[in-house]
Amino acid sequence: MNAVARLLLLRHGQSEWNALRRWQGQADPPLSELGRQQAGAAAARLDPVDVVAASTLQRSRVSAEIIAEFMGCESPILVPELIERDVREFSGLTRKQIEEQFPGFLQDGRRPSGWEDDDALLTRILAGLNRLAHIVGDRTALVVTHGGVIYTLEDHLGCPPDRVTNMSGRWVTISNGQIVPGERVHPLEGVDIQIPVADLL
Repeated sequence: MNAVARLLLLRHGQSEWNALRRWQGQADPPLSELGRQQAGAAAARLDPVDVVAASTLQRSRVSAEIIAEFMGCESPILVPELIERDVREFSGLTRKQIEEQFPGFLQDGRRPSGWEDDDALLTRILAGLNRLAHIVGDRTALVVTHGGVIYTLEDHLGCPPDRVTNMSGRWVTISNGQIVPGERVHPLEGVDIQIPVADLL
């Protein structure tokens, strides 16, 4: 009988660049103090899991470390395939700066040269999730990743669009390479430290 891994994919806590409304992509700014508080508050409101995992970017990894410590889990398993999309020249820029330096790009849905497209991003996401599912087996795992990763996977799975705020996400089950979407999770809903942030990659 095939193992069924249950994975809760969560977006990381607020980073310092989230707070400044800068696009991140694969840049590696740290969590803000608010982001650390968000990770701790989410950990307290989520059911315990067997395994904690994260992308290798520190805003994800440190969020996962905070959660793992609270839940008494081992150090997070790092999954480099689950880092954020490469946004190339948009990285580090605010929306205003993008509009100044790349006039009309955002309005027209254009992206800079070398931007990681959905197909390339999805390929590595699926590879990372299947590799992690093999490690997790018949257990549950909390996986701290990024908004662009969750959006891309949800689109692939046919999920209705729903904004991914810091520390929100979705359950999925994986068995024999088949991924089935579960419920959306918003652990900080109604918590005072949850503030609206721009959907910045």
